[in-house]
Amino acid sequence: MKNRQLVVAAILVLSLAVMACGSLPGIRLTFDMPEVTGESPALAARVTHIADVSPSAQATATPTAQPAMAGDRQYAPPTLPPMPTPLPSSVLMQTDAEEQLLVSLFERVGPSVVSIQAVKTGVTFEHPELPEGVPTPELPQLPFQQLGEGSGFVVDTEGHIVTNNHVVEDTTELLVTFYEGTTVAATIVGTDPDSDLAVIKVDVPAASLRPVVWGDSNVVRVGQRAIAIGNPFGYENTLTTGIISGLSRSLPASSGFRIPEIIQTDAAINPGNSGGPLLNSQGEVIGVNTAIVPNFNLLGERSFLGVGFAVPSNLAQRVVPVLISQGHYDHPWLGFWGTDVNPQIAAAMDLPEARGALVLEVVRDGPAGRAGLRGGNRDIEVMGRPVTIGGDVIIGIADWPVRRFDDILVYLSREGAVGRSVDLTIIREGRTQTLSVTLGKRPARAVERE
Repeated sequence: MKNRQLVVAAILVLSLAVMACGSLPGIRLTFDMPEVTGESPALAARVTHIADVSPSAQATATPTAQPAMAGDRQYAPPTLPPMPTPLPSSVLMQTDAEEQLLVSLFERVGPSVVSIQAVKTGVTFEHPELPEGVPTPELPQLPFQQLGEGSGFVVDTEGHIVTNNHVVEDTTELLVTFYEGTTVAATIVGTDPDSDLAVIKVDVPAASLRPVVWGDSNVVRVGQRAIAIGNPFGYENTLTTGIISGLSRSLPASSGFRIPEIIQTDAAINPGNSGGPLLNSQGEVIGVNTAIVPNFNLLGERSFLGVGFAVPSNLAQRVVPVLISQGHYDHPWLGFWGTDVNPQIAAAMDLPEARGALVLEVVRDGPAGRAGLRGGNRDIEVMGRPVTIGGDVIIGIADWPVRRFDDILVYLSREGAVGRSVDLTIIREGRTQTLSVTLGKRPARAVERE
């Protein structure tokens, strides 16, 4: 009897041990229990790790918990979110390289970029608003000052800084703030409204100036990285990034003429960025930021809509040295109004194909008029607008083919010079002819059509 009590006690102790060990993950327990007799039993236990169990092992799993009774709450382990997949090292290296490129570029080019505060003085009236129909008396004129902001960049160690013409136009005072915070006065050296470029100068030690490196805007391609550094909304030393979104755009200048080969970008350009550099990934200047397609908020404030424009660097490299030496730039001029030949115009004029620049009207006594170029003589409606047709169609200038009107502007910008003679290849009344024209000096403002 005493032996049986000892056996029962041993079984109870062993059962508790089984329950404790069975709850350990990764362990399977099996036991060989001899039949209980009146004699002292031989009790043996065997512990086997799951990793060591072969498929042929004849072992049964021992439950790790008692069956649930009615009303008992079973434990359910929490469901954890899957671990995120680590980025491949190659992707991390690429991301780090792109970040480092921008950091290095800003540290290298940032000191070349300045912010410009332009004070413009004008006059206003003391009581400018009067009820309709009331005679306007002589009102006293009151002076006022308007503070404008823009950007610019250093181009040599003599203190010359490039910016936009519209930033410095009609200003009475200019202040330039450098990267490290130094503010100095500046003077205007030269301006060119036709390209919206200007050069100003500061008197500082040459050692404190870090000129930019010019890039070649002719090799820029859509999709390339574009970086802008400037002073948007007065926030100095701001870098924004994007891509080259488009090429060969043209923009109207304040003079009424058009600027060819404008670069389009989606890098954020806002008020205050005007005159700052547009850079490629090597930190070379490929454009001078000049304009945006604005978006107006409820307060009437302008903001960026994703379409910005820059004057190409190659045009700036032609204009800037002349502005420094002469204070102005003389653009070559033909003296006619024109438009692209589209399929409707080609059909109406019985042209072999829809290409070339149609001469609408010739400026009286202009270079083209003196050479015998002819304008149109009758109107047709094209897309709801009247267009004068019947004039000469220019299909070539010098050795350049002309597929559209802007091709002539590009040639004049790149190759033209006042006083140079060029040959125009034209189609007149179905026949191809050549006219020689001596390029003149463009007037200060575009001539209005009669």
